[in-house]
Amino acid sequence: MLAMMDAGSIALLVAVLGTPLLIRWQTSRRIGQHIREDGPPTHLAKAGTPTMGGVAIVASVGLGYCFAHFGPAVKFARTGQLVIIAIFMFGLIGFIDDWIKVRHRRSLGLNKRAKLVLQVAAGVAFSELAVHWAKVATVLSFTRAHDPGLHLGEAGWVVMATVVMVGASNAVNLTDGLDGLAAGSATFCFAVLAIMGYWIFRHLSIYGVLPAGALDLAMCSVALAGGCLGFLWWNAAPAKIIMGDTGALSIGSGLAAIALLLNLDLLLPIIGGLFVIVTLSVIVQVVSFRVFHRRVLRMAPLQHHFELLGWPETTVIVRFWILAGLFAALGLGIFYGEFITLHGGGL
Repeated sequence: MLAMMDAGSIALLVAVLGTPLLIRWQTSRRIGQHIREDGPPTHLAKAGTPTMGGVAIVASVGLGYCFAHFGPAVKFARTGQLVIIAIFMFGLIGFIDDWIKVRHRRSLGLNKRAKLVLQVAAGVAFSELAVHWAKVATVLSFTRAHDPGLHLGEAGWVVMATVVMVGASNAVNLTDGLDGLAAGSATFCFAVLAIMGYWIFRHLSIYGVLPAGALDLAMCSVALAGGCLGFLWWNAAPAKIIMGDTGALSIGSGLAAIALLLNLDLLLPIIGGLFVIVTLSVIVQVVSFRVFHRRVLRMAPLQHHFELLGWPETTVIVRFWILAGLFAALGLGIFYGEFITLHGGGL
């Protein structure tokens, strides 16, 4: 428990204290965000805001996770290390995308095909390492490896895990766009995953995750929550810095990686329900426009639709945070309810 607190507090402090350094460095070099011309008109005022804030999140998570292992009590586990590797891989893809935008002074970075290829490659690398290095169970799971316990085999699990990694990273990226929306929403998810990871560590006979692995994943979750909260201090409206794809892709990949390694595959869409809804809003908008030549929403993703309806940005953010918290709480409730069913009500 102390190691988890160390991971979260160190990540929080690094993000809170390190983000201003990133802001000053970009400001001195006149590096700033370029805004899409087809976006909400109110966003044009954000042009020039320092970007690539995800660098601070990735650094804070890595340092928080590593420093929490100082001392003989807690040892590194491959599952936790793999989450950090995933965060760095997807964060690097996001950084390349952000840097192209800054370098060429435009709102477009990597083209869609190149970005997707890099994400799939990172997802496959994570999945193969999970199977052969971290020894994850290659089953389709809900709250534990034996529920429903559908054996996918290596190939099936790698495909499934890759789709989850790519989907989750893009879902968080789509939810980004309003000051603090993605960071605040993700904090709820990581807080809940930290509780689940520690609970699994305390009840290994039911869940079948290796002791060090479950605790390490809980530490990763706390570090990610701390990093997101620390960054949110500067990213809250009006944002002093924008996380960019560097932050969104790394947060999404961390969320997916922890859920997959904790055998919470099918519970993840509930925990991250807000991200699922935002992604579905984009899919519905695209399908409706291409098939019926009409838009369902005034603008996709969903948060921009409400902006164009006249909701102030802060109202959209807070209400979406409430939805994110409710979905995360629902996931935790389902997880605990399943435990009660299996354990007969005991603790």
